[in-house]
Amino acid sequence: MNSLRNIGPVMLIGAGKMGLALAQGWLDGGLPASNLVLVDPSPSDAAKDLAEDYGLVLYSEAAGLQPNALVLAVKPQVIGPVMESLIGVVGPQTMVLSIMAGISIDRLADGLRTGRVVRSMPNTPSQIGKGVSGAVAGAAVSANERDAAEALLAAAGRVVWFEAESDLDSVTAVSGSGPAYVFNLVEALAAAAVEQGLEPGVAMILARQTVIGAAALMEVDQAPASTLRQNVTSPNGTTAAALQVLMAEDGLTPLIGRAVDAARKRSEELGRG
Repeated sequence: MNSLRNIGPVMLIGAGKMGLALAQGWLDGGLPASNLVLVDPSPSDAAKDLAEDYGLVLYSEAAGLQPNALVLAVKPQVIGPVMESLIGVVGPQTMVLSIMAGISIDRLADGLRTGRVVRSMPNTPSQIGKGVSGAVAGAAVSANERDAAEALLAAAGRVVWFEAESDLDSVTAVSGSGPAYVFNLVEALAAAAVEQGLEPGVAMILARQTVIGAAALMEVDQAPASTLRQNVTSPNGTTAAALQVLMAEDGLTPLIGRAVDAARKRSEELGRG
């Protein structure tokens, strides 16, 4: 099994929030700072600070190094020119790890002239090491390279591997976009609290902390979500009354289903360019 200490040179293309979160996780997890190169044409202050704090090399464009791992963390809309700029960077030992939504392994393989591509979809809680990433390895990826990709992704949270690349559209729709659904739930819960007469600031505190607490409880209690729901639901009580609305035929489940379906279709559209 690869560890971050023995992966070798890693080049990160795109030092935005997600890229920097991964980089911080790698450094905290044991990747030597001397083995990490950041590439961003317009680096943020946060990227400059990270580079200064750890003595990292920060380039405006990729050049001069063929890394063992090339991590793509740019916006999908700019992948065309980015791939053109990376042709000389991808060497015979380079494994490509993409965290971009909608860009297929075949497209990356064609653009970068290598079949050694791992495609993944992490989510924003990866920024604090609480993320989950779905991943698929291209046919030319070796077991050792898959282990390297696992080590890089695991620095940000759990990793779930899939055989079919098409499953990543569903991963994107569920866990990739999912944090936004939870944040919207907090907004909705706070709005409902205001309608019940609570002051807006207090309503938001109650809504946020309720979701934070429920998530923390799920992390320490591995019982199924249905069991945790039942544990807080007394027969004929207040929670049961609310769940009659949320679990009705036109309640939360079909609503979330429609939302996830819309997100998956959009992911497929992005993949078609």
